[in-house]
Amino acid sequence: MLARAAKHVRPTPLQSPYRFRGCLSARRRAPNSLSSRTAATTAIRPASVDDTDLIAFFDQPQTLQKATSPTGIFGHSTLTTPAAFLALADSTLRRAELLTERILRSRESRDELFKVVKNLDRLSDMLCGVIDLAELLRNAHPDPAWIRSAEEVYEKLCEFMNVLNTNVGLYEVLRDVLSDQEVVQSLGPEAYQTALIFWRDFEKSGIDLPPVQREHFVSLSTEIMVLGRQFLNETAAPRPPARIQYSELQGLKDLGMGARLRLQAQVTKRDLLVYPGSLQAQMIMRSAPAEEPRRKVYMAANCSTPEQVDLLERLLRARGELACLVGKKSYAHMALSDKMAKSPEHVQHFLGALADQTQPYARRALRTLSMRKQAHLNTPPFPTIQAWDRDYYCPPEPPAPPVSLPPLTLGTVFMALSRLFNALYGISLRVADVSPGEVWHTDVRKLEVVDEELGVLGWIYADLFGRAGKPGGAAHYTVRCSRRTDDDDEQGDLRSADEHQRALVQLSREFEASKRTHIPHQNVTFQLPVVVLLCEFMRPTITRGPAILEWHEVLTLFHEMGHAMHSMIGRTEYQNVSGTRCATDFVELPSILMEHFLTSPSVLSLFHRDVPVLQTGNAHEDPCRAIDTHSQILLAMLDQIYHSPAVTMPQFDSTDALRALYDSRGLIPYVPGTSWQTQFGHLFGYGATYYSYLFDRAIASRVWRKLFVHDPLSRPTGERYKQHILRHGGGKDPWEMVGTLLDSDELRGGDAHAMAEVGRWRIEDEIAMPGRH
Repeated sequence: MLARAAKHVRPTPLQSPYRFRGCLSARRRAPNSLSSRTAATTAIRPASVDDTDLIAFFDQPQTLQKATSPTGIFGHSTLTTPAAFLALADSTLRRAELLTERILRSRESRDELFKVVKNLDRLSDMLCGVIDLAELLRNAHPDPAWIRSAEEVYEKLCEFMNVLNTNVGLYEVLRDVLSDQEVVQSLGPEAYQTALIFWRDFEKSGIDLPPVQREHFVSLSTEIMVLGRQFLNETAAPRPPARIQYSELQGLKDLGMGARLRLQAQVTKRDLLVYPGSLQAQMIMRSAPAEEPRRKVYMAANCSTPEQVDLLERLLRARGELACLVGKKSYAHMALSDKMAKSPEHVQHFLGALADQTQPYARRALRTLSMRKQAHLNTPPFPTIQAWDRDYYCPPEPPAPPVSLPPLTLGTVFMALSRLFNALYGISLRVADVSPGEVWHTDVRKLEVVDEELGVLGWIYADLFGRAGKPGGAAHYTVRCSRRTDDDDEQGDLRSADEHQRALVQLSREFEASKRTHIPHQNVTFQLPVVVLLCEFMRPTITRGPAILEWHEVLTLFHEMGHAMHSMIGRTEYQNVSGTRCATDFVELPSILMEHFLTSPSVLSLFHRDVPVLQTGNAHEDPCRAIDTHSQILLAMLDQIYHSPAVTMPQFDSTDALRALYDSRGLIPYVPGTSWQTQFGHLFGYGATYYSYLFDRAIASRVWRKLFVHDPLSRPTGERYKQHILRHGGGKDPWEMVGTLLDSDELRGGDAHAMAEVGRWRIEDEIAMPGRH
C-alpha cells in the first residue's frame, strides 16, 4: 500500500517508499508566470470586517494572544513535549496493529468483509495523521529536541509501513473483497476508487512476488531511497569556481557589482574565483559583453565529477530493475499506471505535440537573440546562440503585475484571497486565536476557513516568515485530511484487546477524535482538514513596518493557497482521496489556476477595500518565454528517457542520452564537457512525472480561458469548478472531471489522443495571452 504523495519544488523533500498513499503531502512550487486580459461583469463587493481583519493580523509585528488555557501542538492537549510525541507514536502503532489484526480476520465474518475498505482507509489515516505531523515538525520546528523526536517518530512509523506493504494477508483480504460481487456492488464510487488505489499500491510493492523476489524488492526499494538521498545531497553540492581574468570583465553593464569585481581583480592582480550560483556569477551571465567569462561560468556551473554521474546512473538502474521485478517494461511504465497519463507512450504524445507546437515560436525567439548578438559582435548574419548567451541577450526580468499596483502587504494579499474565495465559492478566511503551545513558533498565524452554509471547513496554519534553520522556498503540508468518521465502528477494533491494550491506545484515540464536525442536515460527522503553509517572506517589524511582497511572492502565495483550498473543499468520505490526495499530474491544476486570477484587473481590484475595476496596464511580450517553455519540454523528455528501458542496458550513459536529446530536439547546442543532469534534483522526487507541471499548466490555461477569463468573479462559474474539480479530490477519474468541466467528450477517455490534444492547448493558449515578466 505505497503512498503516492505528489511533491513540488523545494528542493525536493525526501520521500519514504514505505507508507500508505497520501502521507507526507508537502507541496513545493516551481516559479512561473502567465497573463491575460479579462473583462469582468460580476460586481465587486466591499471587503467584509473579517476580510479587513486579516490586514492587521498579518501586518502587525506580533499577534497578541488572548489569555487561554495552554495546550499542545495543533491544540492536542497531550502534545506538549517531544516525549509526548514519542508516546503518541507508540500508542498509534499499537492501535494500528489491532486494526490490522481485525482486517486480517475479516473473512471470518461476512459483515466484516463489507468494512474492509473503510478499515484500510482508517488504518492509512491513523498512521498518516502522525507521520504527516512528524514530517512538518522535523522541517519547521525550531527546537532540536522536537526535531529529533519527529525524526524518531517518522522512522518508527515508516518502518511499520514497510511491514504493511509486504503483508500478504492484507493483500489477500482485499483481493477477496474485490472478487466478491455483492461487496463490490455495495461500494460507492468513492469507496471503489479507494479500494482500487490500495490494490494498485499493493501490486506496485511486489506483494504477489515469491518470497525471495519480494525480499529483493524491499532491498531494492531501500537502495533507491539511500541513493536518492545521496543524489539530492550532490545536486546541492557546490561546484568548483570559474577563473575570470580582469581583462575579460571589460565593459560590464552592471556598474555596481561589476565595477567592484573589476576593481578587486585589478588590485589583487589575480584571477577572480567566481562560484556558480553566486550573485557574481549571475551578474556575469547577464552583464559581461565578452563571451569567454560567460562560457567559463556556464562550464563551471554545469560540470560533474565521474562519481556524481555514476551515482545518478546507479539510481536510474535500480529503478529500472525494480520495475522489471514487478513485470513492467520500465520505471516509467510502473510509475505512470495510476496517473492521468497512464503510460510513457501517452506522455510522449503530449510532449511531442507540445514540442512541435512550441518549436516555431522558440526558433523565432532565438532568431531575435541571434540578431542582437550579430549587432553586438558585428558578425555575419544569424550567429549561433550558445547556452551562455541566453541571459545576456535576453536578461531575465522579475515578474510584474499587469496593472500598476501600490505596495502590497502580506495582510492585503490575504484580504484579497478571502474576497476572491468568497466571490467564487462562498468561502472566506477568518482570523483565529491560538492558545499557548498550539504552534511551534510565534510567527505562526492561524486561520479558519469558513463556508457560508457549512460553517468551518478546516484550518490553515500560516508559517510565512523566514528564519534561521527553516527550509527555503514555499510549501503546502496536509497535516490532517478530511474524512467521514461517524461510521468508523471503532469499538470493533478493541474486541480482542485486554485492559492494558485499551489503556495504551487511548492516547491515539484522543488524538484522532479532535477537530471533527457534525453536519445536521446530512446526519454525518467529518474529520476536518488541517494544512500548513510555509514561506520565507520578510518578517514585519516595528521599525520597518509590514512585510511588502514582491510580485513573485504574491504568485507564490496564490499558488500555495490553491493547494490549501483544494484540501479544504475536497471533503470526501475517504482520506485516501481527499483534497490533494490525487494523481501527481492532476494535483497542480488548482494551484496553477490560482495564478491565472492574478492576470485579471478585476481580481487585482480585490487588493483594495473599495476601488473600481483597474484597467489593463503594463503587460508586454517576453521574447524568451517560448525558449524557456521549450527548455522545460526537454527536461520532461530527458526525465522520460532516464526512466525508460534504456537505463537497464549495459551501454547506457546518461551524458550520451542528454547529448542525443539535444542533437535531435534541442535548439541551443549541447556543450561538450558538461553534464548538468547531476543537478536535476526532480529526477528523484518526480521520477518519470516531471511532465506534470507542463501538463497541468496546459489544462489550467484552458480552464481559465474557457470558464473564467471574461468574468473571473462569477459565483456560478466558481460553483461549477468547485463541484466538478475541487470537491472530489482524487475520488473520481481526473479525465472525467476535466472532461465534464470543459464539456469535452474526447477528454473523458484519457487516451493518447487526449494527451496530444492537451499538448496543443498549451501553445494555443500561450499565443492568445500576451506574455508578461
